[in-house]
Formats: sequence, C-alpha cells, structure tokens
Amino acid sequence: MTDFSSSSGLLQSLDERSRSIFREIVETYLQTGEPVGSRTLSKGTIGLSAASIRNVMADLTDLGLLDSPHVSAGRLPTHIGLRLFVDGFLEIGQPSDRDRQEIEDRLRSGGRDMQGMLKEASSILSGLAGGAGLVSSPTRERPVRHVEFVPLATGEALCILVDEMGDVENRLVKIPPGLPATTLIEAGNYLAARMKGKTLREASASISEEIAQRRAQLDAAATSLVEQGLAEWGGQVPGEERALIVHGRANLLSDARAAEDMEQVRQLFDILERQQGLLEVLDSTREAEGVRLFIGSENRLFPLSGSSLIVAPYMNASREVIGALGVIGPTRLNYARVIPMVDYTARVVGQILGERQKT
Repeated sequence: MTDFSSSSGLLQSLDERSRSIFREIVETYLQTGEPVGSRTLSKGTIGLSAASIRNVMADLTDLGLLDSPHVSAGRLPTHIGLRLFVDGFLEIGQPSDRDRQEIEDRLRSGGRDMQGMLKEASSILSGLAGGAGLVSSPTRERPVRHVEFVPLATGEALCILVDEMGDVENRLVKIPPGLPATTLIEAGNYLAARMKGKTLREASASISEEIAQRRAQLDAAATSLVEQGLAEWGGQVPGEERALIVHGRANLLSDARAAEDMEQVRQLFDILERQQGLLEVLDSTREAEGVRLFIGSENRLFPLSGSSLIVAPYMNASREVIGALGVIGPTRLNYARVIPMVDYTARVVGQILGERQKT
C-alpha cells in the first residue's frame, strides 16, 4: 500500500477519472451499504466501460482507498477512503429548516432541568441522524458556592448545588419516611462547609475519605444523604446513564444488512457498554472547535468495529466547554446530514444553557 502523509496528498495523486469513480463508489455505498461493482457504475453517469472502470478500481484498491469483501464482489471504501471522501469531496451544508425547528422545539420542551434537556438531545440525535445518540453530562470544574437539601412532599429531597458562576444543578434523592428536617440541614451544612471554594472533584475525594474513616461525625441518615448527593452530582449512580446518556441502540440493529453487519453491531454494543472509554473520547474533543469525526481505526475504541463517531462540544453561558454530544454508528453514516446535525444541536444546547443561567 502506498504511504501518504495526509489525505490531501492522496487526493492530489488522483486524476480526474479516478476521482469521479472513487466519489461515485463512496456515495453509492453510503446510500446502499452494499459493495459497488463496475457494471453498476458503467450504467450511470461515469461514461466509461465496465472494463475501464475495473482498471481504475484496481488502482484505487492498490492505494488503500477501496477493498473487496469477496473475490468477485464489488468494492467498498476503506476507512482511509472514507476519510479522503469526507475531507476532499463531502459538501456539508446546514440542517434543513424543518430539522432545525424540530431540534429547537424538542430541546426547549425538555424541561427546565439540564438532565432532561440532555436526554432529549441524545434522543434527537438518534432519531434524526440514524445512529445512537450520545451526550456526556456536564463536568463541573468551577468552585462550589452553595449546597443544600430541600425536602419535597414526595418522599424525596432536592439536592441543590450552586457554583461560583451561578450555575445551578438540582438532583432528586430518596429519603426515608419521617426523616427529620434537621437531618437535611445537618447534611447540607456538612457539605457546604467542606465544598465551598473547592471543585466538586476536589471536595468529593476528601469527603469520601472522611466518611470512609468515620471522621465525618454524621449519623447514618445524614451520611446516606451526603453520599447520594455526591453520587448524583458526580454522575455515578449505579444503573442510571447520567454520565453518558445513550439513545438509539435499536437504530444500529435495524440498519444491519448481513452477518458481517451484525458482528459490527455486536462490537458497537460492547463499546457502548464501556461507558468510561467513550466518555474519555468525548472529553478529548473539549479543546476542539466545532465537530470532530473519528472513522474506524482512527480512534483506539474502533479498531475492529467498523464504526464512526461524530462529536461536538457544547458550552455554557461563559463560553466554557462543559460537555460533548454526538452520534455513533456504522461507517456508512450519512455524513453530509449527521455532521451539521451534531454541530447545530451542540450550539442550541449551549444557547439554552446560557439563557437559563441568566434567568
């Protein structure tokens, strides 16, 4: 295989005929998910015989841009070929007016709670983009200003955390029937004293150590409240996909066309179960501007899964990146549709977060 330092160098090595055939193969594959043969192309707008097309396809295969799943089958783009197509041929516009309106309407109706809106964002991406929608819940690195527990009439208490910028996080925790109000005050005062001026990560580590060593001087009920509050704010509640919100796994199954597809879907499901790894990938986009695309083995998570991840960071009112969202699916995702969809959803999430911070 020829070694090229970049997709731009590889693109420059192709003549006009090779570019046209390569582009037609990739576009047809993304539409059908099937290998593309020379006979199919010769019946289209290429204007060449099947024999001439086969010669070009052989050259593109030697360059590592195409592959053949079987000896007599048509050709599929490789991960390198898909990257070249995205970088050199893909025309990316804006979501349609209808899609933009649906994204805004659904996000704004997702409730005042940030978690509800982020879950809705994941659902939107899975539905409109056709893969599985992913959203990482916000990281909190700013110092805490205020903490308290507020009793509700439903056998629950509201955990309220306010950071130094005024951003508010509310979480619900279960409380035993008849729990005295003094216990809620005690737990809130304990957290407030130890968290004020510290980041959530800094405070959580020291508080957890203090509780483990029985130095907290709290009764069992107050200790339980403190631990629940820390777990909720940190996104570590067992059984709840709060740190990584995933919707649309069924889309991956419905799009499978063959036994090989099912194996890729199985591997994708394994990736989705390894939430920490996906969170690390999403977090790696925090320094990037706009959308990032990982195709196949470009990311350490996907060397065998035949999958692509399209992800964009979202910001708060202070233009600080606090999380990321995106779509994961087979490499034949509709990139021209999904990339602007992810970008627009991230921008609307940031806009709504900014509006809520000001109210």
